[in-house]
Amino acid sequence: MTKKDKKQNINADMLIAEIVECYPVVVDYLINEYEFHCINCVLAGFETLEEGAQVHGITGSEFKKLLNKLNSLIK
Repeated sequence: MTKKDKKQNINADMLIAEIVECYPVVVDYLINEYEFHCINCVLAGFETLEEGAQVHGITGSEFKKLLNKLNSLIK
């Protein structure tokens, strides 16, 4: 596996659209568990995961839990 092939972890500063494009496996989880319907929104190309989560009231330890789960899904 080359360095290019290795997937990086999802982080708070990644754009929602980037996450959806690179890691489609997380889409159902975001929609079903967190009602993150903004993945299809035009703002997804401009909004980070953390910004989108804040709009949905997902902050602090709940955001960390979300981030950990997303990273476990892409492994």
